[in-house]
Amino acid sequence: MNTSSSSPFNNISTAASGRAGTLQFQVESGSAVQQPSNRQRALVLGGGGSTGNAWLIGVVAGLFDAGLDVATPELTIGTSAGSTAAAQLAGASPVELFEAILSSVPQRPAGAHKSAPRQAAAVPVRSVPGPNMETGRTATRPVVDHMERTGNIMKASSDMADMRRRLGAAAVEITASMEGASARWRDTVATRLPRAQWPERAILLTAVNARTGEPVVFDRKSGVDLVDAVAASCASGFAYSIGDEQYIDGGYRTNAENADLAVGYGSVLVLSPFGGRTRTPAEWGMHLACHVDALRAGGSQVETVIPDSEAEHMFGVNAMDFSLRPAAARVGFEQGRVLASRLAGFWAAR
Repeated sequence: MNTSSSSPFNNISTAASGRAGTLQFQVESGSAVQQPSNRQRALVLGGGGSTGNAWLIGVVAGLFDAGLDVATPELTIGTSAGSTAAAQLAGASPVELFEAILSSVPQRPAGAHKSAPRQAAAVPVRSVPGPNMETGRTATRPVVDHMERTGNIMKASSDMADMRRRLGAAAVEITASMEGASARWRDTVATRLPRAQWPERAILLTAVNARTGEPVVFDRKSGVDLVDAVAASCASGFAYSIGDEQYIDGGYRTNAENADLAVGYGSVLVLSPFGGRTRTPAEWGMHLACHVDALRAGGSQVETVIPDSEAEHMFGVNAMDFSLRPAAARVGFEQGRVLASRLAGFWAAR
């Protein structure tokens, strides 16, 4: 079932970052984030491309179908494709979103390799797939090229802050020759969301300032439209403009999940399409397992759900295969149904 109450990621470091009782919520640049006084439950929706978005919706819908509603917690954290899912769940029921995926089988857009925004426009994008995920179908050339380009930047970086600055600078340079990229991307993102307004409940969407490399967290008090916040969090391969600033994919903040933002919450449910894997060095302490350990050290109960092993070919380098969305949603749905009884007590108010 690929869920665990202890760190499930055998291939990455599990050393906790920080000491128990010392964790504090960090309000980051570009954000006026305020945590709700009731910190009972947090839902973390990780990045994972088009198939990852479908899987996330499927898991939440499967849990709902089995009698467990996790779609309206005190806090939802969304990164990249997870930011799209967070905004979608704020405007429609899990069942409606799940059925919409099954009723539509998007086709790979002709000429997608010629324009990064056009490629991104078809799906919510996570731009840093983890290692050991090149199984199943052959990766499309744009995904492989993107991984090679960003991989070279990571190898040249001394730490996470340096990596974010370098990736941001590269994205800004690429975007300079792509007139109208942000406007096209915004239009596409807007069509995916059931509503364009922030909900009243707390939702945090992650991004990175492409100019400074600083991590950013958007919420309804940030002065940024919901559509823009989602578009920024999903900006893969180019820098998305909001006013005078430009932003890149929220997965570069720490990792594809950014579960550290759930510090202080009693129950934290992490849905990770990429299985907690990342390409950053273990010594940087940015793996999901590090964040899970730190949350537990601070008193949180944490459960992680990742795709079943037989479905791994749908993610990673195949995350942009639009035709896999219905299958990914179904896999998630069945996982959710199976896990509902186990997670019910954990998710109950503490």
